[in-house]
Amino acid sequence: MTRAFIFPGQGSQAVGMGQELAQSHAVAREVFQEVDEALSQNLTKLMFEGPIEELTLTENAQPALMAVSMAVVRVLEKDGNMDFAKTARYVAGHSLGEYSALTAAGALELADAARLLKARGQAMQQAVPVGVGAMAALLGLDIGPVEEVVAEAMAKAPNGEIVAAANDNADGQVVLSGHKGAVEVAIEVAKEKGAKKAMLLPVSAPFHCALMQPAADVMAERLKDVMIAPPKVPLIANVTAEEVRDPDSIRRLLVEQVTGRVRWRECVLYMGRQGVSELVELGAGKILTGMVRRINRDMTGSAIGAPADIDVFLAKL
Repeated sequence: MTRAFIFPGQGSQAVGMGQELAQSHAVAREVFQEVDEALSQNLTKLMFEGPIEELTLTENAQPALMAVSMAVVRVLEKDGNMDFAKTARYVAGHSLGEYSALTAAGALELADAARLLKARGQAMQQAVPVGVGAMAALLGLDIGPVEEVVAEAMAKAPNGEIVAAANDNADGQVVLSGHKGAVEVAIEVAKEKGAKKAMLLPVSAPFHCALMQPAADVMAERLKDVMIAPPKVPLIANVTAEEVRDPDSIRRLLVEQVTGRVRWRECVLYMGRQGVSELVELGAGKILTGMVRRINRDMTGSAIGAPADIDVFLAKL
């Protein structure tokens, strides 16, 4: 069975995440300690105890989710003697999950990934004043009709406001991002075009659209001096939905990803065309696992986030 490891993005965070791993595996505790030291912050305490409002802040959620994913990876490798490169054909991650994927594949050092994600979260939050931007989920429309919704909404939106398809997550599941007024116009247009649901999301900034350019500029500077090694297995990049190994290309794509569309559906389809039949989500939650069958019915999906999940997975190898 050919498998790929996939890594969750924002929205998968929950108070208590990683705690069971830390209790049962010293190597997981070492991951959390290294992240805490890299950030000069007790992120572990926030992950284990909350409050959820603080954990959900973009600058905390991003490094925290990466830390849990990497704790799972290190337990599999060091306690489970798993050879990463022999076990997975590809890695891919949803938005911030791309940093987790690259760290798991040895392209980024753990401490560098934590600092980059802290900076990324802060820059994304600061790029647009609170209340100016918004995001919305559209259910029941595929990306083609959503592109029509976007074009019509842009024509109707006030004062040259923008809206864009930010996440193409799965068939019938697309997320919009942009100025609040333009997003609200798009919601109404989407309902007219037959969307089953079209609703604003409780997010603090309009991610993955042109309004994030200030954050992209920050990440270009931050990534300039960070060592990126060729990954042990290729990354399927969010913005191209194709594999990449070259460090300079990875650096460029991580910058483009801030304003670019997360082409998750296409990433999964690409892996399927290359013979991948199993996607294994490493880290907190099961959001990506839930999308697998909606995208490709020939694929199976599973999630590993707790010690029992690790035991089951290693027994099958």
